[in-house]
Amino acid sequence: MPFGLEAGVNRSIVPGETIAAISTAAGEAAIALVRISGEDAIAVADKIFRGKQRASDLQSHTQHLGEIIEDGVTIDQAMLAVHRAPTSYTGEDLVEISCHGGTLVTTKVLETCLRAGARAARPGEFTERAYLNGKIDLTQAEAVIDLIRAQTDLALRSATEQLRGRLGDEFRALRERLIEIIAHVEASMDFPEEGISPDDVTTIHNRLESLRNEVDKLIATAETGRILREGLRVVIFGATNAGKSSLLNCMLGFDRAIVSEIHGTTRDSIEERINLRGVALRLFDTAGLRPPENLVEREGIERTQRTLETADLRLHIVDASGPRPRDFATNPDEFLILNKSDLAEHADWSSTDAIRISCKTSAGLPNLADEIYRRIGGAKLSAESPVAINARHRDQLRRASNSIARALAAIGAGATPEMFAIDLHDAQHAIDELLGGGDEEAVRDAIFSQFCIGK
Repeated sequence: MPFGLEAGVNRSIVPGETIAAISTAAGEAAIALVRISGEDAIAVADKIFRGKQRASDLQSHTQHLGEIIEDGVTIDQAMLAVHRAPTSYTGEDLVEISCHGGTLVTTKVLETCLRAGARAARPGEFTERAYLNGKIDLTQAEAVIDLIRAQTDLALRSATEQLRGRLGDEFRALRERLIEIIAHVEASMDFPEEGISPDDVTTIHNRLESLRNEVDKLIATAETGRILREGLRVVIFGATNAGKSSLLNCMLGFDRAIVSEIHGTTRDSIEERINLRGVALRLFDTAGLRPPENLVEREGIERTQRTLETADLRLHIVDASGPRPRDFATNPDEFLILNKSDLAEHADWSSTDAIRISCKTSAGLPNLADEIYRRIGGAKLSAESPVAINARHRDQLRRASNSIARALAAIGAGATPEMFAIDLHDAQHAIDELLGGGDEEAVRDAIFSQFCIGK
């Protein structure tokens, strides 16, 4: 199912509208799920479901066998469950139809729902309604798509914790602490004659400093969050015939890239994913670096350079059986790998600090995996709190941190409470938007447009 929305699509939800969609992946399967949600969801089900009881007479959260019909014609035999508001995923009346998973029959069941009074749901609209009806906050809504996309146990654990509300609880705790500080500041502004100032300037400064440190700790998890959600970009590069494609195949465990003794076989970047002890690695095999012999090879080498610019980890592989090139050099952020250890190593490499492997015999590959895991901080990543923020959270927290920093600077310069209270309110608004306040519609559009239809 397509992710995202075309430009200009109106995501505003009309109260009372009933929506329907296929919630399982396209293609053949044993079972497919069609969802109906909204004010008339059960009425739509009454029109299309024939069983021992009408859908409107069924007990909530129970499944019943029957047939999906239209104009007296049976479309499919199916199981139907009614989930009555507010105890449903969306917080509305929700009907779930478990039908046979063929592409045609599933489409026909959905079309029957639409002709009975529902409209086609937009991407993410079921989860969006759950948010609007107070079933989840925005961080939990974002966790839903992280859960769907998780490719490692660690990413799954992080998404599950966020879905439980752990990250939202962190943000709410920050907000409460900030509001308490703002309340004290504004009390001193509004009732100066009564001397209501339980915290003096020094205490307020210290509390804000502590709060900013907590915000910055959360910001520091953004990189972990990116790795969990997207995977670490690991680029294999080096001269032609050094063993780049062979290394990719060895790390994958199957032949993905063509391996040949002919120089310049790889002309483009090849991407594959592996799971290294719970950390997702995005492996890139690239065109060999040498003076290009034609336009196609030149483009391949330029793509190699662009891929290297965005790499989290660079694996520089060389043929250790040959002499060290005159212009050979490595950077501190590169990981040097000497390949072809099954052959005699050239004397030029005898004192070189590197991981020695053989893609032919697999010698040294376990050591390579250990070193990669160490370099990316895998052990630390696994041991840390599973909660890690995404790019949206990072941007809002940075805004909050910067606002608090301005307030701290103003306090240090002897500013009046009226002056730095503005910065504190800006910090509060930034944290509010993490949970759904502020420019809510724009935030919702950015989040829910990433979902597939039916979720």
